[in-house]
Amino acid sequence: MLLAVSWFIAWVPVTGLEEARRLSFTPLWVGYTIAISAWVARRGGYCMLTEAPMRFLGLFPASAGFWYLFEYLNQFTGNWIYAGTGVAEGEALNWFLRSALPFSTVLPAVLVTRDFLATWPRLHAGLAGFAPLRPRRPRRAAGLAWAGGIVGLVAVAIWPTALYSLLWVAPPLVVMATQALAGERHAFSAIAKGDWRGPWLAVLAALFCGLCWELWNVFSLARWTYHIPHAQVLHVFEMPLLGYAGYLPFGITCVVAAQLLTGHRPDPRLPESQGRNSEDRR
Repeated sequence: MLLAVSWFIAWVPVTGLEEARRLSFTPLWVGYTIAISAWVARRGGYCMLTEAPMRFLGLFPASAGFWYLFEYLNQFTGNWIYAGTGVAEGEALNWFLRSALPFSTVLPAVLVTRDFLATWPRLHAGLAGFAPLRPRRPRRAAGLAWAGGIVGLVAVAIWPTALYSLLWVAPPLVVMATQALAGERHAFSAIAKGDWRGPWLAVLAALFCGLCWELWNVFSLARWTYHIPHAQVLHVFEMPLLGYAGYLPFGITCVVAAQLLTGHRPDPRLPESQGRNSEDRR
């Protein structure tokens, strides 16, 4: 009901509800997250909302801080701008309601969607024993990846028009390389054994959420538009078609951020592994 009512308010220009329309993003995505969580539970998957409620709630403040990293990087690239939000007025409550609070829904939405997709075996059939990716010198590979990520972040600031795509690739590369160098499990650890299900489901989850973000944005009063060099053609909603490619590494980034900031496991709880490890239920 929250999702349906918020969607109606976001899209329908009812006189007197202009302020509610500007603030509809947060309840819309909270409603989405609750509805998907219920569907996950119905399908017998890992429902974070009921099985790990404190970690689930922890995703919201973590998500706000996480997204501000991309807002900072966007200062160099200028790939998206906001219109009709009123955030520039500068008041603390206004900033919280129209900026921090909406940003807090990003990680919960993507992680819950990943758990939902994990309950559909056909979506990841054959990926449990796919091609192993095992470097001969893991630490050296991690070191090169870390250096590449750092160089990528610097390059975005120097050549933002040509290398804006590194905005989505460099941050998770740096974090995962650091985890690998420290001997910690990361989002790509299972790939060494040929298990690609985790990254694949993360990519699908972000792409699905991306389609929903762009769908609900298109008729909203407070909305964003894109200015992506060399890609301003074939728009699907406000986003150019090629721009959706950014959601693919973004899914990995969300998993990396959730693990780093809240301690979530980097791979999804798949149906066949439920109950196998008591640590997963903490």
